[in-house]
Amino acid sequence: MRSFKQGIFPNRPEPLTVILIMILLVMISGTVLHAEYRFPRPEFKSDYQIPELEVPASGPALYEYLDLFVLVLLLSVVSFLALKKRSRLGIFFVSIFSLIYLGFIRRGCICPIGSIQNVTLAIFDSSYVIPLTVIGFFILPLVYTLLFGRSFCAGVCPFGALQDLVILKPIKLPPWLSQSLGLFPYIYLGTAVLFTATGSGFLICRFDPFVEIFRFGSRVEMLVFGGILLIIGIFIARPYCRFLCPYSVLLRLFSRFSIWHSTITPAECVNCKLCQDSCPIDAILPPTPANEPESRTSGTRRLMLLLVLIPIIAGGGAILGSQLGNVLSHLNSDVRLQAQMSREDFYGTSSYSEDSRLFRESKQTPAELSSRVETAVTGFYAGGWFLGGFIALVIALKLISLSLWRKREDYQLDKALCVSCGRCFEHCPVEAQNRQNAKFPAQPKEGK
Repeated sequence: MRSFKQGIFPNRPEPLTVILIMILLVMISGTVLHAEYRFPRPEFKSDYQIPELEVPASGPALYEYLDLFVLVLLLSVVSFLALKKRSRLGIFFVSIFSLIYLGFIRRGCICPIGSIQNVTLAIFDSSYVIPLTVIGFFILPLVYTLLFGRSFCAGVCPFGALQDLVILKPIKLPPWLSQSLGLFPYIYLGTAVLFTATGSGFLICRFDPFVEIFRFGSRVEMLVFGGILLIIGIFIARPYCRFLCPYSVLLRLFSRFSIWHSTITPAECVNCKLCQDSCPIDAILPPTPANEPESRTSGTRRLMLLLVLIPIIAGGGAILGSQLGNVLSHLNSDVRLQAQMSREDFYGTSSYSEDSRLFRESKQTPAELSSRVETAVTGFYAGGWFLGGFIALVIALKLISLSLWRKREDYQLDKALCVSCGRCFEHCPVEAQNRQNAKFPAQPKEGK
């Protein structure tokens, strides 16, 4: 039997170990960002202007509203199949349609994941008018998630559908590793919002791992990245959905409070464990031990200690984030250009880089460039405080969640992690018996 300290997550490390792992992940992500410039150099012309954010080009309005209609239709159908019909096969066929239409035909754009940046830009840039269809793509999956769980992930998102097809031999990750990797979507979301808010680019669109596959694109590095994720997805189900997707942060939050949500079994659970074995994303929680080795007082003390540490952890993260702000600001094209020109002027070289030469030939002045750089650096510095504090707060809340002990008598879905794929339906013996009874109802016995 597991001890009380093991609780929900058996063999989990102590909270200090989890903190060190998560801090290491943050440091690694900052190092990777600093290691190379992620955005291609801007193409200057004789009348040079600093390029604006690359908002994805939209098609005719008719197609945009057709996409919105298809989104609503698919969300409704998948919700019906997951909650009412409880059909894994139906969800699978809908996901194939989503992959073909929203993925290969509509080329993965516009999508709720990328719409995060449009919404952020509309908030921080008053000159940008966000299209109504983009608002719809951002809000509708969240509304359906609040009502019915993660129907969007189950069979509507083409990214999820593509990964779902390659799940062949899924393995179970250690809970501590899954929890640690689960921090990356929060880092990705916060960084993407920071880059958009400072006018430095649409990070999610530039590093979308599957759009190049949908568009048969030529960015080899992204094709390789997407291919690697799909290969990993053979053994670790839905790696992008679980450990990268920034939109999943919002979906998890809304799904926790969903009014209706799919369940493992429509009747009493028989604790056969088949549902947990069939779930590839570890979203099914087992029953808790009947005994309670650890006293309630000890658990309460640990929880109170973590609650006291929340502002300390958040404050430390905010300070660390502010220091990383200067590093992140060098990914801004204006900041990079000014640094390049400063190096050329300092060494007195007559061989200018192409970017520098085109700027010097334009009508722009160094003072105007300096003004834009100052604005960008200030934005990254201020945003770094919020980004660091946000990630640190997430870490603190994860530690609290790991410390809570919840009594469960049956196998239950983790509403935040469950993507309503329906795999547990077809493996549940109670479900199978109910379907058998529906097909061949018992005949009433004739009276004497």
